[in-house]
Amino acid sequence: MIFFILPFIVLEVANAKVVECNIVTGGTRECNPYSSRFIKAKEVKYDLDRKKLIITKILPVPEKKSSVKVISVEEMIERYVKVEDSMRFQGTEEAPLKETKKQKIYSRIEKIRLERKKLFDKMQKFKEEKEKKRLEALRLTEEEKKKKLEKEEETRLETLMLAEEKRKNQGLYVIEKGDSLSTIAAKFSIKTNALRALNNLEKKSAIRIGKKLTIPYNQKRVDAIARAEYVVGKGDSLSSIAQDFNLTSKAIMKHNRLKRGAKIRLGQKILLPLPHKLAEAKKIKMLRSYGKRKLRVTATAYSSHKGQTDKTPFLAAWNNRLRPGMKIIAVSRDMLTRYGMKNGTRVRIAGLPGYYRVRDKMNKRYRKRIDIYMGLNKRKALRWGRRSVVIYW
Repeated sequence: MIFFILPFIVLEVANAKVVECNIVTGGTRECNPYSSRFIKAKEVKYDLDRKKLIITKILPVPEKKSSVKVISVEEMIERYVKVEDSMRFQGTEEAPLKETKKQKIYSRIEKIRLERKKLFDKMQKFKEEKEKKRLEALRLTEEEKKKKLEKEEETRLETLMLAEEKRKNQGLYVIEKGDSLSTIAAKFSIKTNALRALNNLEKKSAIRIGKKLTIPYNQKRVDAIARAEYVVGKGDSLSSIAQDFNLTSKAIMKHNRLKRGAKIRLGQKILLPLPHKLAEAKKIKMLRSYGKRKLRVTATAYSSHKGQTDKTPFLAAWNNRLRPGMKIIAVSRDMLTRYGMKNGTRVRIAGLPGYYRVRDKMNKRYRKRIDIYMGLNKRKALRWGRRSVVIYW
């Protein structure tokens, strides 16, 4: 084995026994480059005549001894030598041949084919994505249509249920001789306009005997009011019957001549007095029978005070004297010229008892107006305010 001594990596070793470099063996890692026989020599000269080295001066032993590090050839090759693979075992490569014109054409055709295939694949992928989106949109549209149909079906069923519920809460009344919309409305305690709207009737629509009108009560109650009698059912009592028909138990007992504490039985017929309904119907019929003309006007009220009249609070038009308690009205000028009223015309006012006389006229700026005389009762005139009423004359 060969060893090399590298002086540039000399290390100082103190207090250690280091072998001399001339006797280095295979396992040695450090050695002393200076032999022990020359360690004390400071200067050595070569004698030409004698042809040998002569020590000219002896120096004392140095305090520290120097040593060098020993590196094997394998370590040096591994660390400092770069070994490349042999070219002998790499084989040979053929030099590229020069393409002919035909080969260039074929190469170009192949390149175009590959580009077209790539473009075709890209277009195919785009079509697939587009089809996927279309199917997704179609699926969403189908879901929306399904939801819409479900909602429409739900609305239809709800409408049918409401119509059925409404039908259960409505009854039919057959018009009899002497009936009118106002008398029928009064009989069932509803407004004439509401009855007309419920049956889709116009203001000037005429009704005839035998025609059926829809009433906003169940059929059992409609029949009972029309016949003015009620057949006792299961769970009924005098108080519940009175409550259903807006009556009092005392009135029912009196009309049927029942004693206090009397019990009613299932299937018994109870006569219904309905006094307020019959009286209202009779009153409307009486108003209808009076006069040849009717008109809806705005009615206000006034009293004999200077704030509501002129300087002569008890003197009306045509020099008529006014006294508290008299049933007198003042009318607008168009009522005299256009609607045929005059001084002393007898008038009925719906909702007020008795007859009123035209004895005064209002300012010319008013149209279709009447002013009801309240005497000296100013508070009563203020409470009346302004109302829409029907007058007959």
